[in-house]
Amino acid sequence: MQNKIIILDFGSQYTRLIARKIRELNVYCEVYPYNHFPEPDETVKGVILSGSPFSVRSKDAPVPELKNIKGNKPLLGVCYGAQYLAHNFGGKVAPSKHREYGRANLKFINKKNPLFSNIKIDTQVWMSHADTIVEIPENFKITAGTDDVEVGAFQIKGEETFGLQFHPEVYHTTDGQRILENFVVNICKIKQDWTSESFIDVAVKELKEKIGNDKVILGLSGGVDSTVAGVLLDKAIGKNLYCIFVDNGLLRKNEFIEVLDSYKGMGLNVIGVDAKNEFYKALEGIIEPEAKRKAIGNTFIDIFDKESAKIKDVKYLAQGTIYPDVIESISVKGPSATIKSHHNVGGLPDYMKLKIVEPLKLLFKDEVRRIGASLGISKELLGRHPFPGPGLGIRILGDVTYEKVRILQDADNIYINELKTSGLYKDVWQAATILLPVKSVGVMGDERTYESAVVLRAVGSTDGMTADWSHLPYDFLAKVSNKIINQVKGINRVVYDISSKPPATIEWE
Repeated sequence: MQNKIIILDFGSQYTRLIARKIRELNVYCEVYPYNHFPEPDETVKGVILSGSPFSVRSKDAPVPELKNIKGNKPLLGVCYGAQYLAHNFGGKVAPSKHREYGRANLKFINKKNPLFSNIKIDTQVWMSHADTIVEIPENFKITAGTDDVEVGAFQIKGEETFGLQFHPEVYHTTDGQRILENFVVNICKIKQDWTSESFIDVAVKELKEKIGNDKVILGLSGGVDSTVAGVLLDKAIGKNLYCIFVDNGLLRKNEFIEVLDSYKGMGLNVIGVDAKNEFYKALEGIIEPEAKRKAIGNTFIDIFDKESAKIKDVKYLAQGTIYPDVIESISVKGPSATIKSHHNVGGLPDYMKLKIVEPLKLLFKDEVRRIGASLGISKELLGRHPFPGPGLGIRILGDVTYEKVRILQDADNIYINELKTSGLYKDVWQAATILLPVKSVGVMGDERTYESAVVLRAVGSTDGMTADWSHLPYDFLAKVSNKIINQVKGINRVVYDISSKPPATIEWE
């Protein structure tokens, strides 16, 4: 069993970043809602309480159950987590005189404290809180502070329980990674053995034990996730893996043929299925984004049910689900709450007799790429931008029609090809073209036009949990805009999206 750190999420935008930083230390960790997490066993070497948009003084403040954690496992509270520990065990938390947000410097550090080993005085930290710990309980001791925040950090006497008022996981806390390493490695005593090679060894072993000699059907999309899942499964079960690539009519231009060709020579048994008409029929007249996702997901499942029936004794449906899919499908409000539906997350309908296997569900996107490289998958395939499961169905705002798909595919094809030709494709984490449900007036030659507008989207990111818009050169954008308007019938306006995530999302739906 893999030793790990558990992070309890109180709704902070930085929770996933804590997980990313810990995994960069080659230490495995998992994120759970504060009110829905497994009983810590011997594999759990430490627990971290995240920040939160809530105040511990609010009536609806999140309250975790720590009776089997505090005092038994090393525990680190970050921001809200620290305030909760102080507030709940006899201290006092009050509104800050001024909202403490931004850079600060630690003017006091207890260098004997294990959390601050090798951390220098005056190191920069990042504050983001509206409340302040003004009194600590008698059995707490202050271990760090700034000019404005006396209780910048603390430890409970006689316990490996710590609190940080600042965020060690963000870039602006210059020694944040070392502080997390002090907690995870030195205090929790966990080995730094979470590597691509170790993951592959463990995953292959577990897949063999779980699947045995049963047959597995996998939906390939040509993307990184499903491809890595396929190669990993092939390594574990070989000839018992049956791969199916469904053309849902919502792929990029010519992608169906190109994807099938790309799998030649990889040793995967791939069957192509043309199901465009089934998907278009299921989407007919549907406008609401969540309804579109469900229609696409349900149709996807129906197709797989039919295809799996053609293969005798199939027991499993494999999916390329990754960790951001899992995290975004749960919420600190409870395990049933969702941000958005993913057709590759969750259970299958009762009539479908296949069990799910998701070999990548605990990995972030960049980790999937590293696993793929270790498995020998080509750099070209691993370097492909992420593409959503529902495809262009969620990049066409409003109802989906064959003509709208044609327009968007042509515009998107120009955009992606120009990114590659200009040498910008690798600088962008994900690029997308979105067809808007509005038309605008234009002039082409001597004629007035009333045609559609498209949005170009390009973001930089590590795993998709946060993203910043890409500052593409104006000359490049002008060239792409000119080509799209001149070559794609039905479009007379191109705009560029300069929103970051958060507060926006990468996709528009």
